[in-house]
Parts: sequence; C-alpha cells; structure tokens
Amino acid sequence: MTRSGAIVDEQGKLNNFAIEPKMYVDENPRTGFTSYAEVLNGRLAMIGFISLLALEAISGQGLIGLLTTL
Repeated sequence: MTRSGAIVDEQGKLNNFAIEPKMYVDENPRTGFTSYAEVLNGRLAMIGFISLLALEAISGQGLIGLLTTL
C-alpha cells in the first residue's frame, strides 16, 4: 500500500478505488420545510427573475411575446 492511499494489486496494477470514502451523518436535515429550503427557493427565484429580465433586454420582447413568435 502506498502513502497516497492507492492500492497496488497482486498484478502490479494501481487501484485508486479500493478505499471506501469516509461517511458522515449531517445533523441538520436538508429536506422538508427548513430554512435551507427557503434560502434555496429564494435564490432560485432570484435567478429566474434576473434571467427573464435579461431575456427581455436582449430580445426586446417579454417571455409570452417571445414564445408566441416561435
């Protein structure tokens, strides 16, 4: 076994995936109605709103106007 954590098998081939990754348990759940979910939803809403503003600035039309011309 080498110092980098890689393992050489009996044929002399390097096996980088022989060591299991360290597992941990997160104390704070990230599902359901949590403050993390609210922050994530707010950030995604801001990204969507800015994207719509950029679309309108670039195309000169709003979203519905752009969709009806396609």
